[in-house]
Amino acid sequence: MFKREFLGEFSGTFLLVLFGCGTVAVDTLFGAHVSLALIALFWGIGVTLSIYLTRHLCCAHLNPAVTVAMACSGRMTWKKVPTYLAAQFLGAFAAGWIIYLLFFTSIRDFETAHAIVRGTEASVKTGRMFGEYYPAAVPFWLACFAEGFGTFLLVLLIFALTEGCNVGRPSSDSAPLWIGLTVSSVICLVAPLSQAGLNPARDFGPRVVAMIMGWGRAALPDACGGFFWVYILAPVVGGIVAALLFTKVYEPLMNKKPGECCCGKE
Repeated sequence: MFKREFLGEFSGTFLLVLFGCGTVAVDTLFGAHVSLALIALFWGIGVTLSIYLTRHLCCAHLNPAVTVAMACSGRMTWKKVPTYLAAQFLGAFAAGWIIYLLFFTSIRDFETAHAIVRGTEASVKTGRMFGEYYPAAVPFWLACFAEGFGTFLLVLLIFALTEGCNVGRPSSDSAPLWIGLTVSSVICLVAPLSQAGLNPARDFGPRVVAMIMGWGRAALPDACGGFFWVYILAPVVGGIVAALLFTKVYEPLMNKKPGECCCGKE
């Protein structure tokens, strides 16, 4: 059942995580990308290409927070949700393995050069290539808020960029590009606070690969549940709030008849 959707969500999430986490890996290991804006841009390009690849196979959510938001707003049936979530997490997991296979010798050389023992606290520096870590200086609650608010912005703008009630939306051909730029913009805003996961599958899949390959508990961001609360639950909650706001507030106003619009009136 839903083989087409499974293939689309798996492939798209795989490509998104491959390009995005691959960019982080290249920056960590080789210092190839010198600014947050550049890394954010490559993440956005990865999102754009992933949507273009898969949107005729599935809804191209590529993100559990988006899928749950769409189901909560009635944009998709709940019976499809398990298929979408499974495909997204497995796609991210597969991408994590490819990234490790591509760079495992470079990771080993980096660890040797910097006297890093994998699995220790110091190995967080390389663990960041797989899962997100919010800085120690950032309070737990703020990291949760940053991830939730960042995902809220992302989902709200996905609705605005794709829903027919918004006559100001871009064409269907260019919508993936604008969604990618939305991801880049949100990363630039919240990454200093939480590393900007915005996607539970993107975080969990590669993080499991890191845990398996020797990082162990060092693959988790802290000892107070940050992995779950910050990078799984907060994005899902942020996406649901955005979906409800759009469908209950923005959409009814956008559906008003043109004659009811007050633009240009005193």
